[in-house]
Amino acid sequence: MSEAVPAALRPYVAWLAAYDVVGPAGVHRGLPGTSLTFVLPIGAKLDVAWSGDPVSRRSAWSSVAGLHAAPAEIRHDGHQEGFFLALTTAGARALFGLPAAAIAGELLELDDLAPDLRHLPEQVHDESSWPARTAVLLRALTSALSARDASGARAEVGRALARLARGAAVAEVADDVGYSRRHLRNLVVAETGLSPKEYQRVARFETSREHVLAAARRGGTLAEVAAVCGYADQAHLAREWRDLAGCPPTTWLREEFPDVQAGGVFAG
Repeated sequence: MSEAVPAALRPYVAWLAAYDVVGPAGVHRGLPGTSLTFVLPIGAKLDVAWSGDPVSRRSAWSSVAGLHAAPAEIRHDGHQEGFFLALTTAGARALFGLPAAAIAGELLELDDLAPDLRHLPEQVHDESSWPARTAVLLRALTSALSARDASGARAEVGRALARLARGAAVAEVADDVGYSRRHLRNLVVAETGLSPKEYQRVARFETSREHVLAAARRGGTLAEVAAVCGYADQAHLAREWRDLAGCPPTTWLREEFPDVQAGGVFAG
């Protein structure tokens, strides 16, 4: 269930959801996107690792994943409960006091990033209702925001990221913000940890996830999704999903939305 984000936090928290899911034990895929992922599990520690990298595996009461271009794996016993937050790149500066680039490709805990928030998991655990837990979480984030310098990257970098996410060509974006392509690349890497092309690739994949789900629900095709999202063809879409999600779109749907796939797979 999604939760309302207070106005003061909206530039920094793109999405906040409380989750309580019961089902078969297994592995949940944490897919790449343009937001940092902040998870506060309840009831059991989060068992998370980058796909194919057992060295990165950790079990913790908090998890912050920087921007990445590979899937994460979250192992669970069938009951998943806690809070999921999608943080903007500005949110890394505002809530943790560092640019998103500083933790790109990393899996960290609050102890690593924000010692003043290290007691947040137990504070959330101490509450028995979701409204009370949400209130504790939002109060802690608002306090962290006021304790740090919330000044973000240059306005033109934010504008460039927004245009890249919408699919504008890198050269066009560089002209728009008045920088050379090299200078724009340096600024985007310094802010996000990804090059403009990498950021754009992840953004397009993120958009394709929404279209894949919508197409499955209405009986559309992957070829249609590829065309709408700017992929050369369905094969290009499939390659990007294998690289960034570690599976085809149909596998992701079957794992995450089994009811949607109950009637069959994509036609065409």
